[in-house]
Amino acid sequence: MAKLTFIAFDGTRFDVEAENGSTVMENAIRNAVPGIEAECGGACACATCHVYVDEAWTARTGEPEAMEEDMLDFAYDVRPNSRLSCQIKVRPELDGLVVAVPERQG
Repeated sequence: MAKLTFIAFDGTRFDVEAENGSTVMENAIRNAVPGIEAECGGACACATCHVYVDEAWTARTGEPEAMEEDMLDFAYDVRPNSRLSCQIKVRPELDGLVVAVPERQG
């Protein structure tokens, strides 16, 4: 299990326990984190699970693959630390991961 922290646009923190092998998006949905819509259910076919990875965690979460980069083109307010939460797999080295939810989804 890993601890994930979601920071909603209004600053509210959501601390959740996540099973290894699940995705950051799945845990946001399970815990009713506002702002994560996940319209495609995690198929990397939309950009409605867009998050900003905290700068301290970007190296550990890695860079987006080509398909994810294409979908990020549809996201709102994309930044260098933007990721689709459906593409970040929870693993032990992500224990403590912090992500922020944008003002709105694309």
